[in-house]
Amino acid sequence: MGMKGREIVEQAGLDADKLIDMLNKAYCDEWLAYYQYWIGAKLVEGIPRASLQPELEEHAKEELEHAGQLADRIIELGGTPEPDPKKWFERSTCGYLTPTDPSVDRLLDQNIKGERCAICVYQKILDYVRGKDMITGHIIRHILQEEVEHEQDLEDIQRDIADFRKK
Repeated sequence: MGMKGREIVEQAGLDADKLIDMLNKAYCDEWLAYYQYWIGAKLVEGIPRASLQPELEEHAKEELEHAGQLADRIIELGGTPEPDPKKWFERSTCGYLTPTDPSVDRLLDQNIKGERCAICVYQKILDYVRGKDMITGHIIRHILQEEVEHEQDLEDIQRDIADFRKK
């Protein structure tokens, strides 16, 4: 634990335990998002499966990286990343959308919904730490940027499919 790091956060007027809880919820979201993308890439059916699969795999990789970044920051602040996968569902803000329908359209809809939720979660954390915790702010801005890119990537694929169907 970085005692000085936690002290700086608290001296800036932030509740370190509240911040750790916010980061832990996002951490749980990231693990669930990782699996949702990973399993979606395995199960996806329909056209253009061949172009969606690598996109889902790339997003899964980045969601796992986000979980690692959040875990590191939680530890730096004196917390413990949620170690029990069963509790990820309880602590998650965005939840998990089971891909019971592996069609391209349904997976895109589910993952766009998840990205929009993640964007809101990270904006809330960023608003909380803005100007007070530069380290967490830097991490969260980076993750937020990637979540916005994920949403755009998926919306672009969705639009391309819609355009193709019109032809």
